[in-house]
Amino acid sequence: MNEQVKWFKNAKYGMMIHWGLYSLLAGEYRGESSSVYAEWIQSKFQIPNAEYEQLATAFNPVYFNADAIVALAQKCGMQYLVVTTKHHDGFAMYHSKVDAYNVYDATPSHRDVIGELAEACRNAGLKFGLYYSQDLDWHEPDGGGYKSNHLDTAGTTWDNSWDFPDETQKNFDRCFDRKILPQIKEIMTNYGDIATAWFDVPMTLSEVQSQLIYDTVRELQPYCLINSRLGNGKYDYVSLGDNEIPKHKEDMNKTDVDYNDIAGFKPSPLGLYETAGTINDSWGFSYHDQNWKTPRTLFRYKQHLNNFGINYLLNIGLDPLGRVPMMAEENLLAAKALEDAAGVREGEHQAASVV
Repeated sequence: MNEQVKWFKNAKYGMMIHWGLYSLLAGEYRGESSSVYAEWIQSKFQIPNAEYEQLATAFNPVYFNADAIVALAQKCGMQYLVVTTKHHDGFAMYHSKVDAYNVYDATPSHRDVIGELAEACRNAGLKFGLYYSQDLDWHEPDGGGYKSNHLDTAGTTWDNSWDFPDETQKNFDRCFDRKILPQIKEIMTNYGDIATAWFDVPMTLSEVQSQLIYDTVRELQPYCLINSRLGNGKYDYVSLGDNEIPKHKEDMNKTDVDYNDIAGFKPSPLGLYETAGTINDSWGFSYHDQNWKTPRTLFRYKQHLNNFGINYLLNIGLDPLGRVPMMAEENLLAAKALEDAAGVREGEHQAASVV
């Protein structure tokens, strides 16, 4: 594990990918735009599963090229890649034997895109990580979140309250045992070495369930680093809040924290930190979101976070055809050019000071 800790501390920069059925809707539904987070569109408009499932019949990303995406990440100086295997809508982006609601069985493409990315990363020597929504699952009657609907969301409710309105009948334990844990076992078994396990929004998980996930990942992937959004204080490294750019380094020393709050610093047992951020506003692809961060902003954010010892995991929402949006690619490459130019200037300054 010492080598993995050293790698993560030195990585500094990674690519995150949000991609799923929501990418087809692209932040628009029946003449209305989604919330800022386009991947929440099913909850925002309470789209019934029977309707949302039909998106799978149109999912055929003929331009998805895992090798090209990995090459772009490396060209931008990124050291690892993290991709969504299942987001809150419950649709698996890999060939799951646990649930046929997945990209291989339910779409005309019949491609395991997670497998393709895993192979591309392995061939290129890029570290590979997996995101999995371990609490929320809108495709399941017992999906989590139903105890937290008094809290604001990017949709309407945390759980699927439109198809399954009776909260008294919900039991997350059933979803956990039938789908969540078995799928985590799948993704940690079938795709080679996994560098990071990226979980999200812990709300319903018990401490026992968080520990069981942690132990399962550790058993199947001994060198995999697990993020703090698993919940209940079970983690190896701290994921800060979405797009969180801390101002004060002393905040890193906080110990009185809510371990299920996804934002803010928490004690890091291995001294490892990461901020996941968006290149525009949404995580999932959105037609109407053209609020792209400038190359200079991306460069400054990365520089600031790295100076704090925090990795910058920068997200791209692939479009329905599997492409990196043009502006995302242009700005990423331009940000790298700024970084390279700053490095040259720094080198010249150091050389001049020696002379």
